[in-house]
Amino acid sequence: MKTRYSDEQLLDLLGRRVGEVHLRQRLGMESEGGQHVFGYGRNFFHIENWYSIHALIRNALRLSLLHGRGRRNARALRVRHHPLAISGLPGAFEGFRILQLSDLHIDVDREFADVLIRRLQGVEWDLCVITGDFRFRTHGDFAEVLAAMARLRPHLGPTVYAILGNHDSIRMVPPLEALGIRFLLNESQAVCRGEEVIHIAGIDDPHYYRVDNLERARRGIPVDAVSILLAHSPEIYRQAAHAGFDAMFCGHTHGGQIRLPGGIPLLTNAKCPRCYCAGPWRHHGLQGYTSLGTGSSVVDVRFNCPPEVTVHELRAPQAATASRAVQ
Repeated sequence: MKTRYSDEQLLDLLGRRVGEVHLRQRLGMESEGGQHVFGYGRNFFHIENWYSIHALIRNALRLSLLHGRGRRNARALRVRHHPLAISGLPGAFEGFRILQLSDLHIDVDREFADVLIRRLQGVEWDLCVITGDFRFRTHGDFAEVLAAMARLRPHLGPTVYAILGNHDSIRMVPPLEALGIRFLLNESQAVCRGEEVIHIAGIDDPHYYRVDNLERARRGIPVDAVSILLAHSPEIYRQAAHAGFDAMFCGHTHGGQIRLPGGIPLLTNAKCPRCYCAGPWRHHGLQGYTSLGTGSSVVDVRFNCPPEVTVHELRAPQAATASRAVQ
């Protein structure tokens, strides 16, 4: 599998899909983005780019004898079932299940892909989506990510759609698509069951690179059609609510990853109210869901915030029930 592409090769492969200007912007910002700890993007501080502090945090946890426990927590994946009531849902999609994985950061823990594969055994779904942050490192080589995704991909079913997160490079798209993961880069895709259709749209990272384009992602979707938006971060909840989408699946926040007792996150890394940073939420007519994250970032530990894989089950409004978590 080819893993390295020149800028010109990427323009040939992706230019028509995302636009030449967008692609050159993304590549240019990637070349300098990993250098920024302060400034840039929506947030002033980017701990993910401060590599030297990561080892310090890890060593502090080891000295406090919390690292082992936190690492076990990070591998204790829960399956969260989320019934989603959508008005006008075509009858063929009643009970349609969408598996959401988010923030895999699959290069943080070399064994994590195998942990996830085991956890997915026995879980049933019709379509898989991955809402960004395949890797932890924000720049440099991603061969380790590709190797882990090559192991994971056969276990995700026939159809997988994905978007890029703030940790991801657009250079990752061609080799991951070669594995059978279809990226939505400010694009949409019709999902058919018989003669009935819903639409899945996806945008590029709105948090750090800020190259999302809702208008382009929405293009071609009929006004009265059911549409679900994949966005890496919930920070664009306002814009998405007024763009005509029925639902939005996102991640990025990890639900805080490390929470105080009582579920209070120390950090969400998102410039939006905390009510949009974990689990189900609503803004006007838009129903959103922010995953607590499947993987972990900075250090592979979690406290009071279990990682999750999410199964969204589409229902007509009268058939929906309350969300429940299953061990």
